[in-house]
Amino acid sequence: MLSLIPTPIGNIGDMSLRAIEVLRDADILLCEDTRVTKKLINILKERYNTSFKENQKFISLHSHNEQAFVEKLETSFFEQNIVYASDAGMPGVSDPGQILVRYCIDNAVEYDVLPGANALLTAFVASGFVQTQMLFFGFLDHKGDSRSAGLQKALHNGYTTILYESPHRLEKLLLELQEIEPSRELFLAKELTKKYQRYVHGNASEILKKLDGNYRGEWVVVLKAAQMQNTSAISQKDILNLDLAKKVQVKLICKITGENTKECYSRLLKL
Repeated sequence: MLSLIPTPIGNIGDMSLRAIEVLRDADILLCEDTRVTKKLINILKERYNTSFKENQKFISLHSHNEQAFVEKLETSFFEQNIVYASDAGMPGVSDPGQILVRYCIDNAVEYDVLPGANALLTAFVASGFVQTQMLFFGFLDHKGDSRSAGLQKALHNGYTTILYESPHRLEKLLLELQEIEPSRELFLAKELTKKYQRYVHGNASEILKKLDGNYRGEWVVVLKAAQMQNTSAISQKDILNLDLAKKVQVKLICKITGENTKECYSRLLKL
C-alpha cells in the first residue's frame, strides 16, 4: 500500500497523530529530500517519544526523478508499507506525488492520501476575500510571453486566484501588477505557520511600500477576483480574422476578456 503524507509547512505541531502513526509503521519512505524526512522523524521521536520501525529504508523521490522511478516500479513493491512525504505541505501540490497516485490507479494498487498542512488553502482562507471559488496557478513561468500570458489568465478568470512566489521574484511580480492592475486588491502571506509569519493586504503599490524591499521568505500571493469576463460567442481568433486595424482588434479583445490593453497589444504584435 502507498500512503501520501503531508508534512508541516513550518510548525511541527501541525503534524497529525495519524500521520505520525503512518510514518512510524513505514517499511520504505519515499522522500522529496531524505535529509529533511530524517530530520522530521528525529524531531518526532524526541518531542513525542515515538518509536519508529527499525531498519526503515529511505529513497529519494523528487520532481527530477519521479517519472523514471515510477516507470521501473513493479506492483509487488507496494506489498510493503510505502510512504511518500514531501519536504513541506501536501504531496502533489507544487510537489511530486501525482505520478505515483496515477500509477496506483492504473495498476490497482491500494493507496491513501492523508489530510494536513497546505499553504494554498491556508492563504485562501486568511485572505478574507469572500469569493469562495478559487483557482490555483502555482508558480508562474519566470519570463517571456508565457509568463505574461499566465499572469493575464490569473488576473482575468473571474475567480480568487492563488500564486506561489519566490523571494527573488516577488518584487518583479508586484511591479508587474502595479503597472497592469494598479487597483487590484491583493493578499500576501509570508512564511505561513513559522516564527516570522506575516499577512499583508493592499494593492501592489501599497504592498511595495509596506515591504520596503524586504522580500525574504516563502510567499503566497492571493489575487482578489475581478469581475467575470464578458461572455461572448466571438473568440480572439474571430476578431483577428476581421479586416480591422490592430488597435481596433485590441479594443475588441480586451472588451471580451478584460485583458490589459497595453499587454494585449504587445502580445498580438508578437503573433
